[in-house]
Amino acid sequence: MNRNILFILGAFMFLNACTNNTFEDISEPMENIPDDENVTFEDVRFVFENICQACHSNPPQNGAPMPLVTYDNVRDAVLNRGLLDRISREEGQPGLMPLGGPRLPQETIDLIMQWNEDGLPEN
Repeated sequence: MNRNILFILGAFMFLNACTNNTFEDISEPMENIPDDENVTFEDVRFVFENICQACHSNPPQNGAPMPLVTYDNVRDAVLNRGLLDRISREEGQPGLMPLGGPRLPQETIDLIMQWNEDGLPEN
């Protein structure tokens, strides 16, 4: 019986390890960025801090393969690890990030895509 309780408690903790922030809590619309300015890492950092780092911390948790803590971590993930593909997949597709969903709001994905198109500036 003791093992069952420990197993259930462990499973509960694992399943609740991700952030409990809602997307409304962390969304930063593109309308807050002036048209004549490039999107910088500072404009997208909130996504990685509030959603991705639940698993992509340093050290990574829950089987994540790498941290997404610094500018260099995130830039490398965009350039070499398919981050843009993973966040752009449709709900229910294998490999969608964040793991277990829900999919990031399209506005947030668009902001990260624009950061990439603007050359991934740090600030």
